[in-house]
Amino acid sequence: MHRASRLSPAVSGMRWLAVSGWQDEDWLWHGFSTRVGGVSQAYLPAGLEEGLAGELNLGFTPADSAENVHENRLRFVEAITRGRTTPLMALRQVHSNVSVALHAPQRGFSSDVIPEADGIMTDQPGVLLAIQTADCIPVLVADRKRRVVAGFHAGWRGTVQRIVELGIAQMRAEFGSEPENLEAAIGPGIGACCYTVGDEVRSRFEANFSHAAELFGRDEAARLGEGLRLGLTEANRRQLLDAGLGAGSITLVGGCTACQPELFYSHRASGGHAGRMMAVIGIR
Repeated sequence: MHRASRLSPAVSGMRWLAVSGWQDEDWLWHGFSTRVGGVSQAYLPAGLEEGLAGELNLGFTPADSAENVHENRLRFVEAITRGRTTPLMALRQVHSNVSVALHAPQRGFSSDVIPEADGIMTDQPGVLLAIQTADCIPVLVADRKRRVVAGFHAGWRGTVQRIVELGIAQMRAEFGSEPENLEAAIGPGIGACCYTVGDEVRSRFEANFSHAAELFGRDEAARLGEGLRLGLTEANRRQLLDAGLGAGSITLVGGCTACQPELFYSHRASGGHAGRMMAVIGIR
């Protein structure tokens, strides 16, 4: 396991996180957005909207305008791929363990068709796959041999349903990907330092994972009734290991979304008033 990421230089005011080792792969696009840059003002500090630069909200949320989000997406796509016209394939995420596959050549492909799923994979060049988050864990996977890429959205519900582990199995079935050729990056999400859950969540994990006890912890605040602390990043790292990836092929990127409000959106830390970030991956 590596902790290797780099905050990009500001491009049009935007900052995003990249996996250091992946930047040497000339066939691969990827990036984890932050809230920095863009034209949105819906989530700027109250009373300070006027005169401040905009933010990079990439989700069509009720508080923001569709025009702002569309422009933010075009800017982010251009920063990653050097072209505003690169198709961006997003999902209608529903906290499931369902992934969809986009095979090349995909006739009739349209970024306006939004599947209901929480994982997406492709061997098609020229398409950028997107996972939206504001606390949940984004996981990007690249098959360097067969040149297949995938992205997964893993909140606690998707994690307990093995979205990442099942997604790797689907990559093997759909594209012939072998775990020894896969590299994965786990992006910014809410950390165990800030993520408390109830006993019902622990029970779900205990029913599905023999290592569940290693994912939960208590501190003094938790014993006073604020709940258990769940390590979602570690839970998804363990799924990648269980799927056959080596520990050295897994990179942890970024930090805790709740601890770093200046850099990330956090649904929990903001009381539900948050924009959305994107983890993107594609084949040049």
